[in-house]
Amino acid sequence: MEKTLKKIIISGGGTGGHIFPAVSIANELKARDASIDILFVGAENRMEMEKVPAAGYKIVGLPVSGFQRKNLLKNFSVLLRLWKSMAKAKKVLKEFHPDVAVGVGGYASGPLLKQAQRLNIPTLIQEQNSYAGVTNRLLAKKVARICVAYPGMEKYFPADKIILTGNPVRQDVVVIEGKKEEALAYFGLQPGKPTLLIIGGSLGARSINESVLASIDLLVNSDVQVIWQTGKIYYKRIMATLKTIDHPNIKVSDFVTRMDLAYSLADLVISRSGAISVSELCLCAKPAILVPSPNVAEDHQTKNATALVDKQAAVLVKDVDAKEMLIPKAFEILKNKELRAGLSKNISKLALRDSASAIVDEIFKLIK
Repeated sequence: MEKTLKKIIISGGGTGGHIFPAVSIANELKARDASIDILFVGAENRMEMEKVPAAGYKIVGLPVSGFQRKNLLKNFSVLLRLWKSMAKAKKVLKEFHPDVAVGVGGYASGPLLKQAQRLNIPTLIQEQNSYAGVTNRLLAKKVARICVAYPGMEKYFPADKIILTGNPVRQDVVVIEGKKEEALAYFGLQPGKPTLLIIGGSLGARSINESVLASIDLLVNSDVQVIWQTGKIYYKRIMATLKTIDHPNIKVSDFVTRMDLAYSLADLVISRSGAISVSELCLCAKPAILVPSPNVAEDHQTKNATALVDKQAAVLVKDVDAKEMLIPKAFEILKNKELRAGLSKNISKLALRDSASAIVDEIFKLIK
């Protein structure tokens, strides 16, 4: 490949579901050509401002924020921040001169990609969910490529621009073969016992945590081993509750650093249905109960979960029903080896591998 300096700008963030794909794309770009200059653009005071530099990349923050659905009066300040973000995005683009601008979703991707389109810079967006977000739908008309994770996205985007790539995930998380022995030692668990992995994202999921606590006696008195990621917000309160309960078969932490080891042991996973979590479950071929978060834009997690349920690739428990149904449903599935095998087989069929590589292929086509 020619060594003329190439420049790529990657915009988006707000949640790990946007940041991890963005960093995966950047890592693949660097793996292809170490001379590529990459600049991230995020939203000020959001987690990308910490996570992206930790991954080794430069980032610029925009003062953009999301619209308030519940308090419309607050949107006057939101509009002012949007105007300032548009101006700053234009300045960043003119100073950096990128060959391609990539948007991965999140507040910052709208202003940055809109200004890139006005400056005739080729743009590419990556839509992680089965239900396209408002920002990506607005950008789609003038974008050059649209990389998606689910089939059937023609209902949101121009069909001739869509490339089915899947979601880039952290590769160290989904390489799980041959790690069971290491995982048993890492978590202090026993071989041969059914293992339930409970995750709710890095911040945690209140309804999932409350469901576990509501059924704690059932879990403690069973032969089921549990790896439970509570999230940082809930960890101290949960540990205080468990202080008087003997729970040697339940391993509790605020955040599971070695998700590859957790996935390698899991006979069943309870999870939210964010795009990246779903992609990881597909790649690891793990039977799962999905509990969609009700607190996300346009209820996209329910749509992600439904896309799997329709193919008999996962089980859905509504957030409102979780406290009563979640753990009993988990026990029911853990006892049914045939059902778990079917879920595992069907979810693995939905896995799209080498997603970051496929997206970078499209970025290089736009450069050329």
